[in-house]
Amino acid sequence: MLEIIYQDEWLVAVNKPAGWLVHRSWLDRKEKVFVMQTVRDQIGQHVFTAHRLDRPTSGVLLMGLSSEVGRLLSQQFEQHQMTKTYHAVVRGWLQGAERLDYPLTEELDKIADKYASADKGPQPAVTDWRGVAITEQPVAIGRYPTARYSLMELQPATGRKHQLRRHLSHLRHPIIGDTTHGDLRQNRGVAQHFGCDRLMLHASCLALSHPVTGELLTLRAGLDHDWQRLMQQFGWQHHLPDIPRVEFAQSPGQDRDTQ
Repeated sequence: MLEIIYQDEWLVAVNKPAGWLVHRSWLDRKEKVFVMQTVRDQIGQHVFTAHRLDRPTSGVLLMGLSSEVGRLLSQQFEQHQMTKTYHAVVRGWLQGAERLDYPLTEELDKIADKYASADKGPQPAVTDWRGVAITEQPVAIGRYPTARYSLMELQPATGRKHQLRRHLSHLRHPIIGDTTHGDLRQNRGVAQHFGCDRLMLHASCLALSHPVTGELLTLRAGLDHDWQRLMQQFGWQHHLPDIPRVEFAQSPGQDRDTQ
């Protein structure tokens, strides 16, 4: 069962585990477990997507309980009327707080977007970032005798595909576990030395106005086993007091004890 963060008669929010697809996709026909179908079976009614999280990303996923509410939520996302907060573990030390305004060209999938136009120029992309904590670990990954990492808080002001991953890569501090825009040597090193072989990106909080009642909702998704373990190893377990620690269904095909 998935952890339900919030539910009323109009919408439901869950804590999406890393490795789960939001909905069925012909791009991965062998997959049999999806968030939408699992939530539908769990609460006994249909749900309607309002946004997406990439398969390797965990955290707050919001859905409508009717097509109309799903549409209203989607409009809020499209018009950037929600505050989305993510946390990430990145390579190197990144401290302070800044706004990164760095346009991104559209990132097309070779299969799903093979008929899409590749002629679009760079699109506006803005991310506010803040360094939360740093660590230096006594393990040699690459040419240095120690490895440095930072815990980051990220708030995207726009919604470009893979925006956070691409923006952190642009800053030369890629997110750990990013196999597309990251540092493959660091990914392997973190898996080997710290037992973590997933994307360390978590949608920790979503703040919005309720599409029906207008009340302010602040939805928080707890940290899973992988996050808790790495936070403990890096001495960061007290740096995110507002984000709870939880246990929920592991990712399809994964054995939690061997991750």
